[in-house]
Amino acid sequence: MNQLRRFELTYLKGIGPKRAELLDQQLGLKTLYDLLHHFPINYLDRSSIYKIKDINGEMPMIQLKGRFVTMNVAGEGAKSRLVALFSDGTGTIEVVWFNRIRKLREMYQIGQEYIIFGKPESFKGRWSMVHPEVDTTTTVGAMQGLRGVYSLTEKLRNAGFSSRVFHTFIQTALATHSNIPDPLPKAILDRYKLMPLPTALTQIHNPTDPESLRQARYRLKFEELFYLQLNIQRYSAKRNKALRGLHFARIGRFFNQFYSECLPFELTGAQKRVIKEIRNDMGSGRQMNRLLQGDVGSGKTLVALLTMLIALDNGTQACLMAPTEILAAQHYDTISKLVAPIGVNVKLLTGSTRKKERDIINQQLLDGSLHILIGTHAVIEDTVQFKNLGFVVIDEQHRFGVMQRSRLWQKNSTPPHMLVMTATPIPRTLAMTVYGDLDVSVIDELPPGRKPITTLLRYDAARMDVYRAIGRQLKEGRQVYIVYPLIKENEKLDLRALEYGYQNIKDNFPSYRVAYVHGKMKPAEKDHQMELFATHQADIMVATTVIEVGVNVPNATVMVIENAERFGLSQLHQLRGRVGRGGDRSYCVLMSKPQISGITRKRLELMTTTTDGFLIAEADLKMRGPGDLEGTMQSGIAIDLKIASLSSDGDIVQIARDAAEDLLDADPALSLPDHRSIANELSALFPRPIDLSRIS
Repeated sequence: MNQLRRFELTYLKGIGPKRAELLDQQLGLKTLYDLLHHFPINYLDRSSIYKIKDINGEMPMIQLKGRFVTMNVAGEGAKSRLVALFSDGTGTIEVVWFNRIRKLREMYQIGQEYIIFGKPESFKGRWSMVHPEVDTTTTVGAMQGLRGVYSLTEKLRNAGFSSRVFHTFIQTALATHSNIPDPLPKAILDRYKLMPLPTALTQIHNPTDPESLRQARYRLKFEELFYLQLNIQRYSAKRNKALRGLHFARIGRFFNQFYSECLPFELTGAQKRVIKEIRNDMGSGRQMNRLLQGDVGSGKTLVALLTMLIALDNGTQACLMAPTEILAAQHYDTISKLVAPIGVNVKLLTGSTRKKERDIINQQLLDGSLHILIGTHAVIEDTVQFKNLGFVVIDEQHRFGVMQRSRLWQKNSTPPHMLVMTATPIPRTLAMTVYGDLDVSVIDELPPGRKPITTLLRYDAARMDVYRAIGRQLKEGRQVYIVYPLIKENEKLDLRALEYGYQNIKDNFPSYRVAYVHGKMKPAEKDHQMELFATHQADIMVATTVIEVGVNVPNATVMVIENAERFGLSQLHQLRGRVGRGGDRSYCVLMSKPQISGITRKRLELMTTTTDGFLIAEADLKMRGPGDLEGTMQSGIAIDLKIASLSSDGDIVQIARDAAEDLLDADPALSLPDHRSIANELSALFPRPIDLSRIS
């Protein structure tokens, strides 16, 4: 494969330096390898020729065979166009071009037989076709059957590129480089019934039939996911083998006394299972790197506290890092009250902590009298040194960068055990990739007594009904969130909408105090407004998604989300989780404009039928794709799949993962002769300079 990577496109017949530069700028295509892996995004069927008399409005791209009977330039200047009348003997269709008019007028002859290919449109009562592909009956043969449609940019189209031009380049590449080596050995091809790579590349671009196309797609998807999983698994295996961890063998006074005397409620079966998984890791002699997934309100914090107490029982300290001061303060309030009866010393460290208190914290960390430190990014500062840090919990871990997390990992000569938590449910297939080098625990049940949140979809016409329902909740002493989107592309407009909404709420609820918060405010003012709502000095909180994570107000029973159509499912679910945290029945109202697409309506309606975060995450992945879920995967690899889809190819993800694990079990160094081509391909695809997989 390296020969394809070394062959620059500028030397491929028909491309040249200028076109090669444009392909690099617009699509990142530099080499023959890149070109052959620029796969079609769709396929057109050119196996049939239609009659003009049979055209109807439901037809996709079609072929017609006939002759141009007239061809004239109409309009002047920028509005000029080439208009032709095309006839096949059963009727006529107007053909229009807006670009390269003079050249096309010279190319096409009146009365000569052509095959035109395009989408028929009805315009002013007659059929027309804009910018069709035109072939003579002698040259069309290579374009027949299934033909790929390739993604292009506007700049490429304006420069004369089209799917047909791409098709020509790829035919040239396949013809001149037909001897493409297959990096996968015959044993893997046979075991997983895979089409050889040269055949797969030919069939993906020139499918002879639907079954050959299916097999080609399967081979290329498997290969892409196989190397991805292989890269993750080799570093995970290397970490597990090489990195020793603190050995926590005992369960002592702190854990046992808290469990028997201070536990606020009976643990669910899921919490007990997860604690057992974490205990096994802590006693294994290797460093734990575990992801704890749990829906909003599932009891992750209590699990984290119980496992931190195990660290204390083994003579070490624990640290919990949260992304915001508000969330860190809430963790501190909750945990310090829970452990006060058993003599655990807990302190809070944030950017707002005064120097005098910082000095006390730093001294107690060094002499070991401070058991648990809770804080924000402040805990990773160089001045913060522990006597013996044994256990680290990172909450809402996706808010922190890899290098930030690594600084906690480095605060002990023997790396502490790491537990990273997220309230964003992640589908299994995505977790296998994004968190492939972490062990994953899931809390998949809610504590008893939690009432499900009633979710309603309402359109703007029903706004006053919604306001009356809010009024009834406020009269009963409850509190209300009203959330507006603040999306970067429309930041000024969104901010105006938020400010208008704030004033509108004040006008409609004059007897109640309204707090107001968004991400552009100064931290101190934002914290003050949050505090007003948390202490019930304010009844209504008008906000952006800054309240998505970390605001715990059990008295809040209503969440109104304005312009809900602009949010993804997972974000809507996170926002909904801000209510229903007390014992009262709670409501989430999705406000939307009525003019929305079918898929958007389906997304919003799904929210009204389930509160299962994992079901919602699966649906969100299928509807929107993985996108940039983490920006960078846990192991440092960007999610940039060319043909496979984490949302729809879950079965292939699992097969590829199993294949990667089996291969590494048999040959961890990939040094056997049959596996050297795999090792070379892996190095070419993932030339990672440093191993970040050991960092949770």
